[in-house]
Amino acid sequence: MPGPELYWIAAFAIVAAVVNGAGIFAVFAHREWAERSITYFMCFAAGVLLTTPLVLALPNALGRTPNAGLSALGGFLFMYGSNQLIKYRTHEETLAFGVTAAEGIGIHSLVDGVVYTVTFSISVLTGILAGTGLVVHEFAEGVITYLVLLKGDVAERTAAVSAFFVAALTTPIGAFVAYPLVSRLGGQDLGLLLGFVAGVLLYVSAAHLLPEAREHESEHSMLAFGAGILLALFIVFARTA
Repeated sequence: MPGPELYWIAAFAIVAAVVNGAGIFAVFAHREWAERSITYFMCFAAGVLLTTPLVLALPNALGRTPNAGLSALGGFLFMYGSNQLIKYRTHEETLAFGVTAAEGIGIHSLVDGVVYTVTFSISVLTGILAGTGLVVHEFAEGVITYLVLLKGDVAERTAAVSAFFVAALTTPIGAFVAYPLVSRLGGQDLGLLLGFVAGVLLYVSAAHLLPEAREHESEHSMLAFGAGILLALFIVFARTA
C-alpha cells in the first residue's frame, strides 16, 4: 500500500509540471515580460537549492551512511558530465542545437522527478525544501526550453507543445516511475541516493542557475537569491525549533 509521502510526491510533481507549462505559456503569450523576469526566478530557486542540500539533505544522508559524500560527488559529476556532453553535441547545426538542448533539459526534468521521490522518502521537510526550489526553477526551465527550440528554428506553436512534453511531463513521469523502487530501499541505500540528489541540487544551483543568472544580472537579482536562502533557512529552523 502506498505511503502518505506518495501524495506529497504526486502533488509536487504535478505542480512542477503546471509551473513549467506556465513558463512556456508566459513566454509564448508575453515573451518580453518572461525574459525580463526569468533572472529573478533563477536566483530565488538557486538560493533554495543551494541551502537545502548543505543544511538539510547532505547532513541527513551522512547520518544514514558515511559514504553519502561520495555519492554527492557522484551526483555533481553526473550533472557536470551530462552538461559537458550536451554542450559538445550542440556544436552542430541550428536545428540539432535546439533539439539536443531540449533533450538534455528533458533528462534533467526526469531527474527532478526522481529528486522529489527520494527527498520525500527521507522526510516531508526535506521534500518540501527541495521541491520548493525545483518548482520555482521549473518556470525558468519551461521558458528556457521554449526559447532554445525557437533558436533551433522550430515554429512557435510546435516549440511550445514540444517544450511542454519535454520539460513539463517528464518530471511527474520520473517521480512515479522512481517511487516503487525508492520505497523499497533501506536506510543506507536511501542515504546514498539522498547524497546523490544533494550533489545534483548543488550542481543545479551553483553551476547552472547562478552562472546563468549572473550573465543576465538585474538590479535586484541578488535580493531574489537571498530571499531563496532565507526561505529555506526559515523552514528548517521553524521545523526544528
